[in-house]
Order: sequence, then structure tokens, then C-alpha cells
Amino acid sequence: MATRTAAAVAAGPGASSLPKSGAVSKGYNFASTWEQNAPLTEQQQTAIVALSHVFAERPFPENLSGERVFGKEIGLTISTNHSSVEDSGAIEAILVNTNQFYKWFTDLEAAMKSETEEKYQHYVNNLTERIQTCDGILQKVDETLNLFSDLQLQHEAVATKTKTLHDECDRLLMEKQKLIEFAEALRNKLNYFDELENVAANFYSPNMNVANGNFLPLLKRLDECISYIEANSQYAESGVYLVKFRQLQSRALGMLRTHVLFVLRNTASQVQAAMRSNSVNKSHASEGIDPSIIYVRFKAAANELKPVLEEIESRASRKEYVQILAECHRIYCEQRLSLVKGIVQQKISEFSKKETLPSLTRSGCAYLMQVCQLENQLFSHFFPSSSEDASSLSPLINPLSTYLYDTLRPKLIHEANLDILCELVEILKVEVLGEQLSRRTESLAGLRPILDRILEDVHERLTFRARTHIRDEIANYLPLDDDLDYPAKLEKLSEIKSGTTMQIDDENTDVFKTWFPPLEKTLSCLSKLYRCLEQTVFTGLAQEAVEVCSLSIQKASKQVAKRSSPMDGQLFLIKHLLILREQIAPFDIEFSVTYKELDFSHVLDHLRRILRGQASLFDWSRSTSLARTLSPRVLESEIDAKKELEKSLKSTCEEFIFSVTKLVVDPMLSFVTKVTAVKVALSSSNSSNKLESVMTKPLKEQAFATPEKVAELVQKVGVAIQQELPGVVEKMKLYLQNPSTRMILFKPIKTNIIEAHNQVQTLLKSEYSPEDIEGIINMVFIPHLQAELDKLL
Repeated sequence: MATRTAAAVAAGPGASSLPKSGAVSKGYNFASTWEQNAPLTEQQQTAIVALSHVFAERPFPENLSGERVFGKEIGLTISTNHSSVEDSGAIEAILVNTNQFYKWFTDLEAAMKSETEEKYQHYVNNLTERIQTCDGILQKVDETLNLFSDLQLQHEAVATKTKTLHDECDRLLMEKQKLIEFAEALRNKLNYFDELENVAANFYSPNMNVANGNFLPLLKRLDECISYIEANSQYAESGVYLVKFRQLQSRALGMLRTHVLFVLRNTASQVQAAMRSNSVNKSHASEGIDPSIIYVRFKAAANELKPVLEEIESRASRKEYVQILAECHRIYCEQRLSLVKGIVQQKISEFSKKETLPSLTRSGCAYLMQVCQLENQLFSHFFPSSSEDASSLSPLINPLSTYLYDTLRPKLIHEANLDILCELVEILKVEVLGEQLSRRTESLAGLRPILDRILEDVHERLTFRARTHIRDEIANYLPLDDDLDYPAKLEKLSEIKSGTTMQIDDENTDVFKTWFPPLEKTLSCLSKLYRCLEQTVFTGLAQEAVEVCSLSIQKASKQVAKRSSPMDGQLFLIKHLLILREQIAPFDIEFSVTYKELDFSHVLDHLRRILRGQASLFDWSRSTSLARTLSPRVLESEIDAKKELEKSLKSTCEEFIFSVTKLVVDPMLSFVTKVTAVKVALSSSNSSNKLESVMTKPLKEQAFATPEKVAELVQKVGVAIQQELPGVVEKMKLYLQNPSTRMILFKPIKTNIIEAHNQVQTLLKSEYSPEDIEGIINMVFIPHLQAELDKLL
């Protein structure tokens, strides 16, 4: 770089105009590349700048630095130094004229030009030599660069080969690691298959048993091998190994079962021997189960079997262990049943001999729950994880509870008393299932099925006896003379009430005695059954009971009407229907039942049409086909006993109101009816002339409507109000104890009486004179009549 810069400076300004050869271009390019790749230091750059300044200020040549004298005279003398003349070859001369000057100037100029060309030619030659030198250097540099390029290519080839070698080494290392891992995994997988010989040798060893410490670990390893082979059935010969492993597993599970059976049987034998040898236990056998013998020794056996049973329960997710666990449950229940069944059976037999059916049910259930709780606690010592499942202990609990069921069943079948059956329902539903069983749900869950079955039997028997009771005691009841002795029974009760002061309970009892017996039996039966039976069953019974009770009361009312009076029959019916309606109101049920019947009445008509050829037997698309012909019709009918009761009560009240109204104001009603009939006949166009001649008379001149006749009927009505109506009110008070009921029933009677008087007064005002009304007829005023009627109640 220093050489290139010095050459450039030495070349001067004129060097830039020289033609550039190829060597110069290569040299310049090389210098530029070299300057970029090898930059100069600051010291080197400072030296180059100083050198450039030195070459920039070149001095004039010595031959040009002499003195030049120009005279003012005509002759011009030009002289030069000696050295200058010698160097330039100029001749000192005296210039006289212009030609001489021009000649001298021409010579001087030629000399200077020659001198300048020589110097420049010399400079060019030097530059040419230097350019050639540079071209040689550049050629060598090019050769060097080519060598460097070849070396770089060789280096890149070596680097590529080295990287490829490294990558190949890394790949081989990875493959080696994978092969190592694969070999390790293969070795681990083969370990499951290799375990067959080890496990088989141990299990078939004569010293191997369940008590051996290696038994359970070997069993666990065996299960792991089976699980692995089952999960990898695609391996070669996996089926063969699986069969062999399962054979070993079956042998191991058989050893477990034998061990459990041996321990339980041995414990049961010890307990039985202790019970036979201990007379104290025999004397207390009837008092219950002695836990010191039957339970404590079994708890010790549970500690012995605990490791084995825990292992079995921990693997209950596998089918084989589910079976062996169920087998252990069965063996346990069999051994326990052989110990306690005799004691339980004897205890329940003693209850059966000494106690009534309700007491037997209560005591038997309590004793059975005690046994069940103790057995459940003992079972949880053997099988902690299985104790929550009530079905696990069912082989033991079911036979024990069956003893109670077999004892109660015959007694239930022969029990006909509704009160006892209702009491049994109360005991089972409230005391046993509702209170005791709900507090100890888990421990007594095994008893629920048999208790529910007993309750269902009681419900069934109670339903049957209730239907029988409704049929015999209500529907087919034959009333006695005393049952129909109305109003005498009510009058006796009224006399007793007025004569003595009775307690409330006695009063209610006497009131019940005045009821018609089917009514009392119906309400008593329904009140007992309401909380004992399901709502659907009770609804059917209640509907039937209310229906037959209503019919029985209606029949009795007719007999009372014959024995006493129609009014007594009506009040009897009203009284008992009101009581029945009032007493069934608290029952939160619908007294309606839908009956479905099959109707074959249309079959005969269809068959006749088929025989006549009017219909085809095999025409399946028509309504007269064989299938449609022989298909019955389903007829539905809904009977609402409560609505029927309301209807009967309403009609009876209307009859009573009409009869009392007729009893009191019948003369007035007949009079109004006759007057209305005459007026209607008079206005009819079909009336005869004779009738018209008769009706031309005023109403008060008619034979049936004279003032005297009207006064007579008014007097009869007044006597009836004074004499008959108080008797009716007294009877109403006798039959109907509630004043509001009497008020409701008497109100329409009062309205009818007042309405009859209003109608008569209206006729009197329109047809009779004031003298006739006040002097002869003398009818009571309506306000006085209302006040008089109000006093009656």
C-alpha cells in the first residue's frame, strides 16, 4: 500500500492522463483489495501524507532560476549563468533586432522542449519499468491468490468431510443409545415372561403356603405378569404364557380359599366347643348372643386373616379376585350362620310363644337388628372395604331374618283385626324403618328387604281385611231396631245432657252412639287406614267405603221414615251425610276412581253382518274385519263418591225444605196456584163459554177465593207457623247440633214462607178491598212475620 501510494504521488498530476495498462489495473485492484483486507496503522498513514506534501512542492530547475535583464535600450542583452548555459547549451548573445530575438527564442524554446521531453521521457521510462515491475508483482499476487483460493476450497472440503464425520459419529451414538434402550426395554419385557419359571418353582414348592412371607409378593408379581401379557397379546406365544400364568393364579387363589376356609372353620369349631363345654353359655342361650364367645374369638381370626383379605379386597377390580372375594364372603357367612342360627331361631320362637303379634313384631325386629349390627361390625373386621355393600352379608342376614318372617307370616294370614294390623304397620313403618333403621342405615341395610317384605304383607292383609270390613260391616250391614230408633236416641241424649254435666270424652262417646253404625265404622276404618296404606290403595278403599256408606245411610233413612215420619227420615239422612262429608274432608285425596271394562256387545252384531254377507271376514282394511270384530271395547267410567255424596245431600236438603214449606204454607201455595191456573185458563183462546161466564166474576166472589175462605187459609197458615214450625225447628235442633248448619237449612224455608205471604198479599191488594183485607182476612204483616221466624232459631 505504501509503494502504491508513493508511485501515485511520484507520477504527479500528469500521471492521471497516461493510459492505464492491464498490469496497472490489476495492481490497482490488488492494492484496493489489499488496503481493505490489511488496513494501515495511523503512523503509516501519517508518513504517507507527509511524503505526498513533499512531492507536491517541487522546485524550479536550476537553469531557469538565473537572472534575466531586460534593458530599455534598443539592444537587449541576455546573459545566463555559466552553469545554466552549460546545462542548457544556450549561447550568450546580444539581441539587436526582432529576428534575432525570435531566433533566440526559437532556439531557447527548442532547447527547453528538448530538455523537458528528455526529462519526461526519462520519467516515462521509469514509470514503464515500474509498471512492468508491478505487473510482475501483480501476476505473482494473482498466482498467490489462486493458491489461496485452491487452499480455501481444500479447507472447505476438509471441513465438510469433518462435519459429515462428526454427524455420522453422533448418529452412531444415538443409534447405540437407542439400541441400548431397546435392549433394556426388551429385557424388562422379557422379565415378565421369564418370571414364569421363578413363580412356578415357588408355588409348586412343598414349603410354599399362604402363611409364607413370600406368598403375597409372588401373587402380586403373578398378577403383574398376567396384566402385562393381557395388555400385550400381540407378542409371540403370549397366549401360551397367559394360560400358564392363569393356572398358577388359580392354584394361588385356591390356596387362599383353602386357607380362609381352614381358619374360619377352625375358629367356628373352637366357638362351638366352648359353647358346648360352658354350661353358663347354655343357660344364657335364650337371653341372647354372648359376644365373649361368638364374637371375640372371631375378631382374633380376623387379625390372622387380615393381610390376606386386604390383598384380595385391594384387587377387587379384577374378575378373578371378585370371585374369590365373593367365595370368601360366602364361606364367612356359612360359618357365622352355623353358629348364630340356632340362637336366633330359639329366641324368636320364645317371643312367638309369649307375646302378641304386635309385641312379637317389635321384639323380633329389635332383636334381629341387634344381631345384624353385631354381625356387621364383625364383618367389617374381616372385610373393611366390603362392609359398605349390604349384599355381601346377605347370605347370613337373609336366613336370620327369614326366621322372623316365617314366624310372622302365619300369624298375619290369620289376623282379622284391623286395629292390630294398623298397629303392625305403625310399628314397622315408624318405629322400625323410620326411626331405628334410619339411624343405623349402613349396619342394618341388610334387614331392609325382609322388613319391606313384611310390611308389604301387612299392607296386603290390611287391604284385604279392609275390603272385607267394608263389605260385611258397611255394605251388608243389617240395622237393628235400636239403630233405627230415631228420634228417640237423640232425645235420650238431649235429656242426659240437660240433666247432668258430662266430660268431653264421654260426651263424644255418646255422640258416636247416636250415629248410624255404618257411618261410625266407615269413619273409624278410614281414619285407621289413612296413615297405614299407600295413597292409591287408600283412595280406592275410601271411595268404595264412602259410596257404600252413603247408600247404607239412604236405605236406613227410608226405614226411619217408615218407623217415625218422613221428616225424621230426611233429617236422619241430612245429619249423617253432613257428618260423613265433614269427616272425610281432612283426607287429602280425590274420592274418584276410574273403572275400565271390556265391552263385547258389538261382537254379535258384527258376526250377524258377516253371516249375511254384508261384511268380509278377511277384509283387514275395514272396521268389520275379524280382528276388529273380536276386539273388545274399553269402556271407562269415573265414579266420584264425594260428588255423589254432595248430590245426595243437596237433593235431600231440597226435599226437606220443600216438605217443611208445604207443611206450613201449603194452603197459600194451593190458593196462589188455583188463582194462577184460573187466570191462565181465562187468557187461553180455547176456553169454553161457560168458563168465561164464570170468570167474569171478580176473584173475591169465586167460591174458593171469598174473603172468608182466604181468612180461613191465612188462619191455617198462622196456626201452622205457631204450632207446626216450632216442632220442625226443635227436630232440626235435635238432629243438627251445629247452629250454623241449622241456619243454612232454615234460611230457604223462611224465604219460601215469606215469599208465599208476599204473593198472597200482592193478590189481596189487587183483588180485594182494604175493608176485606183488614176486617175479614186480617193477614200478618211481613216484618212481624220475619221477626217471628227469627225467634224460632
